[in-house]
Amino acid sequence: MKRILKLLIIAAALVGISSWFSSCTTTSNARPGISAADSDAVPDFDYLIPLGTGARLDAGERVEIIPADLDVRVGQVLRIVNEDDRGHVIGAFYVASGETLRQRFASPGVLEGECSVHPSGSFTLTVKA
Repeated sequence: MKRILKLLIIAAALVGISSWFSSCTTTSNARPGISAADSDAVPDFDYLIPLGTGARLDAGERVEIIPADLDVRVGQVLRIVNEDDRGHVIGAFYVASGETLRQRFASPGVLEGECSVHPSGSFTLTVKA
């Protein structure tokens, strides 16, 4: 019983140390700081998903509305207006039908994910200082 207790204490200590080290390290793939931009903020990057985009995708058309890789700077604003009759995924963002996404970038980092409005099917957003 004492041996099991010692092993549990050692395991808990190792988990704690590991967690502490991982919280202290930084990586180049850190998630950027993002906040909603005011509706009157002038966008640095402005994209429109027009009505019929989903139907074009269903018909097999290549649709390229947003680039697969987008580099922005801290403080810049991204706006995506979705006039389509369905929602679309752009990396870490989901823009519902009839909605407008406005994001301001507060710190450097990288976001990656799927993209329904680019032929590659992926989107990488890199925020630089």
